Amino acid sequence: MMNSRILWAVLVGFFFLGCQQSKDTRFTSPDGTLELDFKIEDGKAYYHLGKNGEEVLEWSQLGILMDKADYFNALDLKSISDLKQIKDQYTLAHGKKKDISYLANERIYSLENADGKLMKIAFRLSDDGMGLQYQLDGKGDEIYVIEEEKTSYNFPSSAKAWMQPIAEVNTGWESSNPSYEEEYQMEVPVGTPSPIPSGWVYPALFHSNNHWVLISEAGLGYDYCGSRLAPESPEGEYALVFPGKEEVFPGGPAKPSSTLPWNSPWRILAVGSLGAVVESTLGTDLAKPAIDMSMDFVEPGQAAWSWALGKDQSITYDIQKEHIDFAADMQYEHCLIDVNWDTTIGYDKVKELVDYAEGKGVKIHLWYNSAGSWNTTPYHPRNMLLTDEGRLEEFQRIKNMGVAGVKIDFFGGDGQSMINYYHDILNDAAKVGLLVNFHGTTLPRGWHRTYPHLMTMESVKGFEMITFEQAFADRVAAHCLMLPFTRNVFDPMDFTPMSLDEIPNIDRKTSKGFELALSVIYESGIQHLAESPEGMAKQPDEIKEFLRELPGTWEDIKFIDGYPGEYVVLARKSVGKWYLAGINATGETKQVLLDLASFKGGNGWQLIEDNEDNSGFEISQVQEKEEIIINLPASGGFVLLQLK
Repeated sequence: MMNSRILWAVLVGFFFLGCQQSKDTRFTSPDGTLELDFKIEDGKAYYHLGKNGEEVLEWSQLGILMDKADYFNALDLKSISDLKQIKDQYTLAHGKKKDISYLANERIYSLENADGKLMKIAFRLSDDGMGLQYQLDGKGDEIYVIEEEKTSYNFPSSAKAWMQPIAEVNTGWESSNPSYEEEYQMEVPVGTPSPIPSGWVYPALFHSNNHWVLISEAGLGYDYCGSRLAPESPEGEYALVFPGKEEVFPGGPAKPSSTLPWNSPWRILAVGSLGAVVESTLGTDLAKPAIDMSMDFVEPGQAAWSWALGKDQSITYDIQKEHIDFAADMQYEHCLIDVNWDTTIGYDKVKELVDYAEGKGVKIHLWYNSAGSWNTTPYHPRNMLLTDEGRLEEFQRIKNMGVAGVKIDFFGGDGQSMINYYHDILNDAAKVGLLVNFHGTTLPRGWHRTYPHLMTMESVKGFEMITFEQAFADRVAAHCLMLPFTRNVFDPMDFTPMSLDEIPNIDRKTSKGFELALSVIYESGIQHLAESPEGMAKQPDEIKEFLRELPGTWEDIKFIDGYPGEYVVLARKSVGKWYLAGINATGETKQVLLDLASFKGGNGWQLIEDNEDNSGFEISQVQEKEEIIINLPASGGFVLLQLK
């Protein structure tokens, strides 16, 4: 029988070995509240995430399967790096915050597969969330393909989800899907299958053990595809999946293909209170830094846009001239000329409009169809941007005319070659000096940090869909209340908000206060406002002045109150002045208490809210005070402007 002293020594040894392994595999965020653990079990890698001692993610899968290597099975943990502090400071040309500091703790786990090849997995924990990245070292010209990425997010069975399904490729109008334009499933139990078999898009919102989690990705470059979450999530485990094989630029790859060395995009999870998630900058913190480019032509602001209410028949010389006058009167910096301008107006007459707009201090943007063979959309100009030579020639032509930017529509999915098409367009536009707006498109994934001239992207079921369908107009308030918690958290969003008057053939269900508040609640580098000159002429002078002074970009954001799909109150700051705005989709009046004491430096406030019967505005002055109570009506809204 083993001597009792020897037995005790063995037990103590195992105890310290276990403590050492626990110490090596676990680490926390700088504030100590977010904790990650890592393990190898039966040859597979897993991670676990907790917040304030509560489980956020159960043990979740890691790994990749390549055409020439297996980094999912038979893995062995070879080493763990020392804890490293990551610091970054950067400035955004436009966004929800201007000057941003990033602080995180990083550990890198090096894994060896059955063939003796190494893969590293880097984890970063900041106070507001987690990032993970796969890293493969090496060199040479050999091309590798990742067949599957096995990352998963395994939520407790009690968690709830707020998620948007993605349309199947080559479906919808003129086969123009997918374009991130579906409606959200709200507060569904985890494990609920997607109603569309293509899966779920980012950002995906969850509530897990008293903590909110927003999943997305950042740092998507030339060498990877966009990813999404699988349609099935057995027992609450959501697997990362790649786009379909059809989601490609003709002749290019769908799955990630690259030489070595090779890093994946960052898989990011903002974690914390609802306010911490809404205020998080993780999507740009882990994006690639800005390319080397001139910033002289990058100007955020508002835009007049005839197509929102006037549709195709509004793209005429005379109507566009009226909208240039409208933009000048409203002090909007930009005016967009939409589809078919090349034939309904023509290059020579567009040049006249550009010159006319320049004299009014307004910049002109032109619409293009991105499409090659991947859809059948009839709008034009089309097929002009498909090659480097043709794209640069067209960009230089309109730049020489004085055009400031392009809106490019109808992309074909998230395959690597289609993602590369976005990057090619952005790099060529930077060379020429054109601002960019993408529609019918993927999610930006922090690209506005990498490409400061990328002003906005649609990637949302936006205002135009209200004009097409009364049924969507009837339920749009709840949809609008999802976007500040999901789509618009990390990236600019071209929802094209704000109808203060009538929508042709549609009974608008949201109030004027609701619509006006969207101009503050939604963030976009260029905010294309839907209201027409005729509709704006009916509004009170105070509303026009509010919009004339509306900032083109923001310096800071504060989440005040809200709940996904129900209501939200946000504060945004620009040039030392705060704008507070709220909207309500609960179906009943919501009483909101605002603590104004935290917004220093003003001289009272201007309150714009719905009048008693929701037919118009009630405008009043609020003296400097500690608190104010706002009665926020059903489908109503308000803005509160700090006075100087």
